[in-house]
Amino acid sequence: MDKDRLEKQIAFITEIDKAKQILRETILMDASRQENDAEHMWHLAMSVLIFSEYAKDKNLDILKVLKMVLIHDIVEIDAGDTYVYGTFDYPRVAEAEQKAAQRIFGLLPEDQAAEFMELWNEFERNETEEAKFAKALDCFMPVLHNYQTKGKQWQKHQVSSDKVLARCSSRIPKGSEALWDYVKELLGDAVGKGYLNP
Repeated sequence: MDKDRLEKQIAFITEIDKAKQILRETILMDASRQENDAEHMWHLAMSVLIFSEYAKDKNLDILKVLKMVLIHDIVEIDAGDTYVYGTFDYPRVAEAEQKAAQRIFGLLPEDQAAEFMELWNEFERNETEEAKFAKALDCFMPVLHNYQTKGKQWQKHQVSSDKVLARCSSRIPKGSEALWDYVKELLGDAVGKGYLNP
């Protein structure tokens, strides 16, 4: 056993435990409390397994998609969560997240650090079919959470259907046309029920 390698892996595992403390604006589907990043990444990984049959590309490397969704928000340990419908400085957030990725993944042995960094960058670039499906689900799940909680966070932040559609239309259809059709129906229903402002 390579003790130095193991120690680096343990340092990384210890560090990412902090993701359990990063609260998101998304709330649990029972509306009891805010979701944390670790819960989000786990729920997203489960959605990859459950919804993979709806992926636009039927030949996805599902293991790669799982890896992407399990690491994509680890950077928020340093950079913090950015509310998707908020107003913020995109270049500053991107720079902070890039620094966080380098620091946190840099705790790992060199080969694993390089793999995770490449996966995280691939997710961010959103060019491969795996990244497109991962991004589609990352956008889909908060919509589902908001619908299940009768729009609690949409109402709190005065989010309009136009804003949700604009965000989702640039991500979900690239990874799954079926889920995009479902989201459009869900949003129409949410507006009709008063969960979401028109």
